This record gives sequence, structure tokens and C-alpha cells, in this order.
Amino acid sequence: MSVRIRLQRYGRKARPFYHIVTADQRSKRDGRLIERIGSYDPTRNPALIDLDFDKALKWIEKGAQPSDTCRAILSYKGVLMRDHLNRGVKKGALTQDQADAKFEKWLEEKQAKIAKQTEGVQKEAEKRKAEALKAEAERNEKRRAEIEARNAEVAAEEQEDEAATEEAPAEEGSEEAPAQEAKAKEKPAEEAKTEEKPEAEAKEEEKKDEKSE
Repeated sequence: MSVRIRLQRYGRKARPFYHIVTADQRSKRDGRLIERIGSYDPTRNPALIDLDFDKALKWIEKGAQPSDTCRAILSYKGVLMRDHLNRGVKKGALTQDQADAKFEKWLEEKQAKIAKQTEGVQKEAEKRKAEALKAEAERNEKRRAEIEARNAEVAAEEQEDEAATEEAPAEEGSEEAPAQEAKAKEKPAEEAKTEEKPEAEAKEEEKKDEKSE
């Protein structure tokens, strides 16, 4: 039986999550598996890998063939490096102590690279967050300035309306003043006419009296 190390998909749409499993090469992707040896979450940054190192190494030594993605995962976690050193020990190219020392050195260098990569990712995330906050602050400031300008325009329009309403009664008063003066001038003339009328009537009555005598 040919064994293959591959991924078995779980999770929901657009949020995949994988189990790292060993299965018969002839079985379907999500078919029957032999053993689960880890998990892989590519949605994280960096990706989250949980691998049973000893089980993975055992299957590699038995001749299991990893898929392309699983090969990259096993190389990243040092399984392929450990298998390579173990084969060197079996061939007599180096002792077990030498193999262990080389593997420890490789692990230290790998951990340093991972730490540096993680730090870079965190700095980049903080930088993007700071830029987003700055952009949001600029948008808020621009919105505040627009609101203040709009409020200033409304206040100016209200002041103009108040000034117009205060000027309107004064103009009406100025128009009524000449009319009142004209009426005042007409009144003495009418009074004069009323005074002249009794005098005329008195003269006519005197003439009548003279004729009757």
C-alpha cells in the first residue's frame, strides 16, 4: 500500500482549516485516513502549524510521500532535515552526536528566522494600523471642518435675515410720515371752510332782514 501525507480540508467557505493526515494514495481527498499527524491554518499570519514531529518522521522513514504543501510544511518544521541526518548516520557518514548537533544548530537558525519574520509581520501590522488611524483622524478633521463651515454659512444667512426684518419697519414708517403730514395740512383747510360757511350764512340773513324792513 502506497501511503501519502496530505491535507484534509475542514472549516467554512473562505476560511479553510486543514488536518495533516496519512492516507492511502488511492483514497479520495476527504476519504478514509490512516492517521492524523497535525493541523494547518493558512488564515493566520504567519500560518499556524501544529505537527506531531515524531509521527511525521516515522511515516517519512517508512517511505510515505508528502504532497507539495505537506512537503513544504515538513521542511519548515525540520522533519525532512532530521530524516536526512538520520540517513547519514545509517550510512556512516556522521555519528549520532554529530547529527544531533547539526540538527540543534539548524533549529536555532530556523527559530531565529521565524522570530525575525514574526517581528516583521507584527511591525507591518502595527504600521498599517497606525496609517489607518491617521487616515481616519484626517477624515474626521475634514468632516469637522466642513460642518463648521456649513454652520458658519447658516449663521451668516440668519444674521442677514434678521437685519432685513429690522430694516423693513423703518422703511414703512418713512413712507407713512409724508402721508400723515399731508393729512395734517388738509385739516386746517377743511376747518377754514367750515369757519367761512357760517359767516356767509350770517350775511345772507342780514340782507333778508333789511329787505323785510
